[in-house]
Amino acid sequence: MKILDRYIITSYLKTFISVFLILMLIFVLQTIWLYIRELAGKDLDIEIIFKFLIYFIPKLIPLVLPLTILLASIMVFGDFAENYEFAAMKSTGISLMRAMSGLSVFIVILGITTFFFSNNVIPWAEYNSFNLRKNIAKLKPALAIEEGQFNEIEAYNIKVEEKSGDKGQYLKDVIIHIKGTDGRTNATTIKSKTGELISDEASDVLKLVLKDGNYYHDLKPKNIREKNKAPFAKSAFDKYTINIDLSSLNSQTELDDDKSITNKYNMLNVKDLNYTLDSLTVKTKEEYTDFSKTIYERAFTNSLKREKLKKTDSIYKGNILDLFETKNKTQIVNIALNSTRSTNQIINTRKSGFKISAINFNKHVIALHEKLALGFACIILFFVGAPLGALIRKGGIGLPMVIAILLFLTYHFIGIFATNSAKNGTFNPVIAAWFSTLIMLPLGIVLTKRATADRGLFSFGNFIEPIKKLLKINGDNELDYKFLMSFKNEKLYDVIKNHEAHNYEESYRYEAIKILNSRGIYYNELKNNGVNLKEEFVISKKISNDFNDHSKFSITLYTIGVILLILFFVFRNNKFPSLASATIQISLVSLFLYIVYYIKSYLNIIAFYKNINKVKRKPSIALLIIGLPFYFLTYFLLKRKINDDLKQNCLDSLK
Repeated sequence: MKILDRYIITSYLKTFISVFLILMLIFVLQTIWLYIRELAGKDLDIEIIFKFLIYFIPKLIPLVLPLTILLASIMVFGDFAENYEFAAMKSTGISLMRAMSGLSVFIVILGITTFFFSNNVIPWAEYNSFNLRKNIAKLKPALAIEEGQFNEIEAYNIKVEEKSGDKGQYLKDVIIHIKGTDGRTNATTIKSKTGELISDEASDVLKLVLKDGNYYHDLKPKNIREKNKAPFAKSAFDKYTINIDLSSLNSQTELDDDKSITNKYNMLNVKDLNYTLDSLTVKTKEEYTDFSKTIYERAFTNSLKREKLKKTDSIYKGNILDLFETKNKTQIVNIALNSTRSTNQIINTRKSGFKISAINFNKHVIALHEKLALGFACIILFFVGAPLGALIRKGGIGLPMVIAILLFLTYHFIGIFATNSAKNGTFNPVIAAWFSTLIMLPLGIVLTKRATADRGLFSFGNFIEPIKKLLKINGDNELDYKFLMSFKNEKLYDVIKNHEAHNYEESYRYEAIKILNSRGIYYNELKNNGVNLKEEFVISKKISNDFNDHSKFSITLYTIGVILLILFFVFRNNKFPSLASATIQISLVSLFLYIVYYIKSYLNIIAFYKNINKVKRKPSIALLIIGLPFYFLTYFLLKRKINDDLKQNCLDSLK
C-alpha cells in the first residue's frame, strides 16, 4: 500500500468511525424514546435493558451505515479539496479516480461485509428483540395493556382509551372481546365506561373490575332460521368483575425463556427466505386451485324435477326460460339468485384472504432483496459522497452535514414509499427494494464524471440558456454600475442627457434614473430637469411594480405550499394524522392562493407588453403553464425578462 492510499484511508477511517458512533448514539436515543413506554415502570433490571439495546442496535445499521458513508465521504473529500490537497495530487499526475481507488476497495469489502451482517446478525437481532418484547408483556401482563389498541391476554382482547393512576390501574372506555370455545370467534363483548386493575403482580390472577357498562353475548340456536337472525343477549351492569387466569404466563420466570416466534420475514436469512418463498408460492397456487374448483362446482345446481317441456324446434334461439312452466321459471330464477349471492360472498371473503397472502409474500420478497441492496447502496453512496465533497470543496460538519442529510432523506423516503407501495401490490417488490439505490446510481455516475473532469458542481448555463431563448430573455452583458451611486444628482442628470460625451453605454442612463428614483426623484421632477420620459414608460413602470408585488406573493405562497406538501407525506408516513391533516389543508390553501397570484402576474405581463407595443415578446401561455409547477425557476426568469424589457422601454422613451 502506497503512502497516499494509507493517508487517504486513515483520514477516512477516523472520520468514518467518529460519524458512525455519533449517528449510532442519536439513533439509539431515538429507539429508547420510541420504546420507552414498553420499558418504563416494569421493574426491569439493567441486564434486560442492556439486552434490549443490544438486540436493537444491529437493526439500526441499514439506517446508520449508508448515512455514515455518505457524510464521511463528503467531509473527507471536501476537506481534501478545501485544503488544496487534491490540487497537489493533480500537479503530480494523480487523478481523483486514482485517489479514490484504494478507498474504493475498502468500501467494496465493507459492502460485502454489510451483506453478511444483514443476512446473519440482523435476523438474529430481530428474532431476539421481538421475543424479548413479547416476554416483557407476558411477565408483566397488567402493565402490558397499552392505550388505544387491543391487547391480547389469553382468551381476552382488551382495549382502553386512557390509563391513569401511579401504576396505570385506572382505565377509561374499556372494550373487551372474549373468544369462544373455538378460539377464534369473538362470542362475547363487554363495554364499560371505567375500570380498575386490582391485582398483585405476583398473583396468578389478573382481577379487572368494570363499572357502568354493558354485556353482549352471541346466541347460537339450533334452528337455522333463528340462527340467520343473529340473536344475542344483552345486559347492563353497575359493577362487573373479571378474573383472568395467568398461571400459564406467570410460570415463565425469565424474560429469555420463551423464544417461540421464529417465522417472521425479517427474522430469516437469504436461505430461509428462499425456502419460505417457495413454500408460499406452492401454498398460493394450491389456494387458487381450491378456490377455482369451489367456484366451478358451485356453477352447477341440482337438476330440476323432470317436467314436460314445451314443444319447440330442434334448434331454439329464444329465451331459455320460455321452455319451462311458470312454477319452474320461478324455481330456476331463485336457484340462480341464491347461487350468485353465495358465490359472491365466497369471492369477497376469499379476496381479503388472498390480499393478506399477497402482502405477506411481497414482504418476504422485499426482505430478501433488501439484504442484497444494502451492500450495493453503501458502494453507490460512496461514489455520490466522495465526488460531491471534491466538487463543493468544503469539509467539516456544516455544509457537508446539510447536503448529506438532504441526500439521505431523499434516498430513505424514496425507499419507504417504494416498499410501502410494493407491500400493497401496487409496485413490483423486487424493484421496490432496489428503487432508492437505482435512483442514486445515475447521480453517482454524473458526480464522479464531473469531479474527474474537474467541472463545477452545477452548470446552469446549458440548462437555462434554452429557457431564456424560449422566454425571449436578452443575453447577459453585465456592466459595473456601482460607481454611479457616488455621483450627485446633477452629475446623474448629466449622465442621462450626455452619456455619449462621457463614453458611457446607453444602459448607464437607465441605471442613473433608477438611482434618482431611489432618492425620491420621480417623473415630474425628472421632466423639470430636462429628462423627458414618455408617459408610456411611467405606466409600464407601474405595471412592472404590480407584477413584482404579485410575483413575490406567488413565490412565497408556492414555497409554503410545497414545503407543507412534503411535510404532509412525512407526517402521514410516520403516522401523525392530525399534523398531516393540518399541513395538507394549509398547503392546499397556499397553493390555491399561489395560482390566483400567478394568474394576476400573468395578466400584468399581458398589460405590460400591450402598453409597450411589443406583444410578440410576451411569453407564450404554454410556457407559463409548464412553468406553473416549477415556479422557483420561472419566478427569476420572468422577473429578469420584465426588468430587461422595462429597461429597453425606458431607453426608447428617452430617444
